[in-house]
Amino acid sequence: MNTGVSQRPAGALDPRRNAFRPDLAAKSLEGVVRAERYVAGEAAFIVRATVPLRKQPDPARGFETEALFGESLTVFEENNGWAWVQLARDGYVGYLRSDTIARGVTNPTHRVQTLGTFLYGAPDIKSAPIMHLPMNAPIAARSGDERFLELEGGGFIYARHAAPRDRFARDYAEIAERFIGTPYLWGGRTRVGIDCSGLVQTALHAGGIPAPRDSDMQQAELGGNVLVSEDLEGLARGDLIFWKGHVGIMLDGVMMVHANAYHMLVAVEPLSEAARRIAKTGSHISAIKRLSGHAPAY
Repeated sequence: MNTGVSQRPAGALDPRRNAFRPDLAAKSLEGVVRAERYVAGEAAFIVRATVPLRKQPDPARGFETEALFGESLTVFEENNGWAWVQLARDGYVGYLRSDTIARGVTNPTHRVQTLGTFLYGAPDIKSAPIMHLPMNAPIAARSGDERFLELEGGGFIYARHAAPRDRFARDYAEIAERFIGTPYLWGGRTRVGIDCSGLVQTALHAGGIPAPRDSDMQQAELGGNVLVSEDLEGLARGDLIFWKGHVGIMLDGVMMVHANAYHMLVAVEPLSEAARRIAKTGSHISAIKRLSGHAPAY
């Protein structure tokens, strides 16, 4: 009987970052999981400002993360207006609307370095904007000057709002601070709405550090453990503070910035106050991690 269960021990493969279902799986997983068929998939990229990526092809359900304009992905299946895909940036798997992607490969030259910018139809700030592009959206410029970059797919963005794809922010904690006041949104990755792990991932990517999407992945894979006393002495700017299902970034030895469902926005508060409040729910700090950076893949 074909059950779709991994041939490894149960639970060995995380479905969030491995494309497999009982009826279909990525070709790279052949011999690893059981499926009725395996496909290599086709390259594609996002053509909308932001696109919800969902566990199921159902717009009435919430979403797990967002794909940003210009981001690359692999399409494994299209059916009834939905595509089952895997994002290149962090490997997340899910469903998005077929009309939000285009087939092919892009070669980004820049990325959006501000919280957001507008894509205009002409190199003129008074021209009608086509769409809003969020921070970290990869873009391919075919020409430009000190005022505007013209994109390969058409449209213009203000040149100072973009950075060459290999130039990164020096301080990812400062990037996180820019989002203060942004509404909390489960699955969000932009200044329109963002969640705790989305804030960490976005800030780290802007700083040239690749990061997985969810807080449990971030705790397991980012940086090294920092041991501090019970009074939380010895913390430094940029340290990541983890609870089960939550994460924040230290701005100094006392204050933490985090997107949270208590304030329902990105807020700064003393770590000690946040820890006491969260402890009342039965959750305690599970790890403190300190990072070093690497260049991310688009």
